[in-house]
Parts: sequence; structure tokens; C-alpha cells
Amino acid sequence: MISDQLKVKSSLPHSLYRAQQIKDFEGLAAEQVGTTLYGLMKRAGQSCYQVFTTHFPEAKKVLVLTGQGNNGGDGYVFAAIAKDAGINVQLCQVGDAAQLTGDAAEARNAWRIEHGIIDGIEQADFESADVIVDALLGIGLRGTVRAEYQRLIHKINQTNKPVLSVDIPSGLNADTGYISDVAVNADATICFVGLKQGLFTARSAEYCGEIYFSGLGIEQQFSDLCHHTVSRISYDDICGYLTPRTRTSHKGFFGKTLVVGGNIGMPGAARLASEAALRCGSGLVKVLTQPENLLTILSGRPELMGRGADLNSLDNKEIEEWATVVAIGPGLGQDEWAQTLVDYAIASEVPMVVDADALNLLVDKPKWKENWILTPHPGEAATLLGCSISNIEQDRFSAVRNLQRSFGGIVVLKGAGTLICDGKKIFIANVGNPGMASGGMGDVLSGIIAGLLAQGLDSLQASILGVSIHGLAADAAAKSDERGLLASDLFPHIRNLVNP
Repeated sequence: MISDQLKVKSSLPHSLYRAQQIKDFEGLAAEQVGTTLYGLMKRAGQSCYQVFTTHFPEAKKVLVLTGQGNNGGDGYVFAAIAKDAGINVQLCQVGDAAQLTGDAAEARNAWRIEHGIIDGIEQADFESADVIVDALLGIGLRGTVRAEYQRLIHKINQTNKPVLSVDIPSGLNADTGYISDVAVNADATICFVGLKQGLFTARSAEYCGEIYFSGLGIEQQFSDLCHHTVSRISYDDICGYLTPRTRTSHKGFFGKTLVVGGNIGMPGAARLASEAALRCGSGLVKVLTQPENLLTILSGRPELMGRGADLNSLDNKEIEEWATVVAIGPGLGQDEWAQTLVDYAIASEVPMVVDADALNLLVDKPKWKENWILTPHPGEAATLLGCSISNIEQDRFSAVRNLQRSFGGIVVLKGAGTLICDGKKIFIANVGNPGMASGGMGDVLSGIIAGLLAQGLDSLQASILGVSIHGLAADAAAKSDERGLLASDLFPHIRNLVNP
């Protein structure tokens, strides 16, 4: 039985696909290598067994739960292989096994030839199983999970037994990562043919466990046939955007970043953004802020420059003639002072990073600009699109596309599995950790992206590298503990990451 080498963690493919793309092209790819969809099912079962022995090497008894589609067929093939290898296998079918059709029925018949028994779900022995194999719903799930499956998934999760999910944890939407009702909480997931985009954003990280991948011997043929528009980011592939500096470099080579923000009582946000721009290499950084904040901001970081923003003395020359890039929003507020500064910045043609309150102020005065980068979290995205946060999280891919169509430029939709959209492709960054749920983290990201723009990276390069640096710096800072992580704890690690 043929199965290509399993891939995991850093070796996972970068290309991501929707469920329908897999269905449309896997059969054609199989034909090109001289096999059938049932042939792929047999390979999938073999790959599943490889993960089983790799991830759960001590397991002696496995409970296989099969649904009524091809995902269940994969479960039958796995069960036959495991039984032949001497594993104690109990296979339980949801519904009537006699009603299985097509390849799943063929897999069921092969299991019976092995003298395999098909039990009903009510006979499942959860307590004595070492591992549960989830082959219930697969990638075809749309909408809500039927009641009988909901009850079963709750039972799986309540047993606290290790779980291996086949292709995707049952209940998780393969296209969006959204969970409408309940999903299997897997310890490992083996994904076939092409990685599904929903495995890498929204709540998926809570449910997938360790992700393994097998192309089933058709990975190259499939990728040649099927155009992908979503990709995973790898820092190792993009850190080369920052080339070594020459021995004769000086600060004038690396751009001038103007950070606009810091309303009364909020100097810290502007300070964090401006220091982040410095730490990632911007030649000069100036803060335009409320006059009473200047002493607070500059006394702690004398390398910064600053000026108090008096509404009566604003001059576009400060942007047009001085700044290489503007970062606006950190601690900006939403009063008249803030709105005036947003209008002032948008009137220029200088590249911009727009974050925080500057995003909220775009709602009443929406603009479309090609040369800006918007960095909303889900709440700000919901405000910009006039919907609920729940709507954003139900389909983050659609949300980031809609934001880009509405406002232009590059959109960075922050969150677990941050998405970066340039209108043509979407990039996913699977970096960062729950310790980042603290004030100031977004301000640091704005500063990093602005500082990279100032050094000559284009908007897409600055966005995808900036998100990667930000998340990886947080991961490095949280190695000992996540709770209590501060935004400023990222600074030493940022410096390491911009000097690969």
C-alpha cells in the first residue's frame, strides 16, 4: 500500500485550500498517477495508521468512530490495517452501515473480509480505549452539526482520552475554522491531499492538536491542477527581505517613521509603537502627540524625537517633507483632536499604517487608499464592516477580503491565525500565544510594520514579515510563562529577529 512521507510542523506545505477544491481536483490528480478515489482512501487509512503509531506508540486498544461519508471510509481502512497489525480495534458506526455507498461501502466490505465487527455507537467502549479515532464528519460539514453527532462529540470530549482526527476534527469547518455547535478536541489531526485553510485560523488551534499531512502520492499533481489563493507564512522564507547593512550605512538610509497618537492619558501606546519602529531598524522616529505627553514619552526613550500636536499649527509639510511612513492610531482616541489628525494624515500621499482608534474614525469618513496598511482586530473589523464580532469570526477569510475591497491597500486581520490580504492572496501567520492578550501588543505591531516600511520594504513584505516578527517575538518572550507577558517584553526579541 502506497503512502508518501508524513509531514509535520515546519515541513507542512505552505499552500492552503478550501474543501470544494479538494473534492474538485483530487480525482483528476489520482487519475494522473494511475489510481482511483478508493485507492486514495486506502492510502489515507495507511497514513492514518502511521500517525497512530507515531503519535500514540504505546496504544494497544483503539476505538474507531465512523460517520456515513468518505471520512468514515478512511476509518474503516485504518481499522483493518490496525487489526492486521495486532491492535485491539472496536469500530462503531453512526447510523446503518448497510446504507454506506461508493468508496465508503467498499471500505466497509474490506473490513468485514478481515472479520471485522461493526458495532453501533451505543456499544462504544470509551473507557477501555487507549485512543479514539474520529472519522465522523470530515471536510464536508456545512452549517450546524446534527443532534446525534453533537451528543457523540460531547461524549468524546468528556472521556479525556487521546483523539486522532481523520482529515479534520469533526465539527470544525474546513474552510473557515468556525465551530457552529461543538467540535472534537483532537490531540492529533492527519490531513490529506491539501491542507485545509480552516485548520490555521479562528478557533482551530484549540481543536486540531498536532497537525500531520500526507499528500497520498498526488500532492504535486493536485497542486499543479488547483490554484491556491491562501498561503501559510514561514519566517525562514521571508526574513531575507531584510538584507545585511553595508559598512557605510547611516540613519538616512533607513527611513523616517512618524507615529501619530497618544491622546491625553494614553502616552504609552504611542511610546510602544515608536520604540517598536526603532527596534526593528527605522533610521529616525518622531512622535506627534498631545503636548503634555511629550515629556513622558521622550524621557524613557531619548532616541525618539517628538512634537506636540497643536490643532492650530498642523502643517502637512511635517508628513510630506519629513516622514517616509506614518503610523497613526496608537492611543489616538476619537475626539476632535484625533479626527483632525486622521484627516491631516490621510490628506498626504505618504504610506501609512492605520490602527486602533484611527480605524474606528474611518467609519464616518471612509476612504480607499492603495498605499496604506490597516491592522484591525476583530472588534475594529466589525466596526468597519458594520457587523458583529461573531460575524467576523464565523468567516475571517471573507471578512479580510471584504475589508480590503472596501478600503484598499493591505489589511491585517489580527487574531489567532492572523490573516494578511492584498486583494489577490491571503497569507496566514500561525505565530503568537495567549500571553499576547494584553494592552499594547497591537501598538507594537503597528510600529514594527511602519519601521519595516521605512526601510524600503513594500507594503505586503512589511505586513507579512512584521506579523511574523511580532508573533515570534511574543513566543520567545513567553517561553517561561504566558500570563503576565507585557508588550514591552517583546523588544529584545524583535531586535534578534530583524537580524537573522
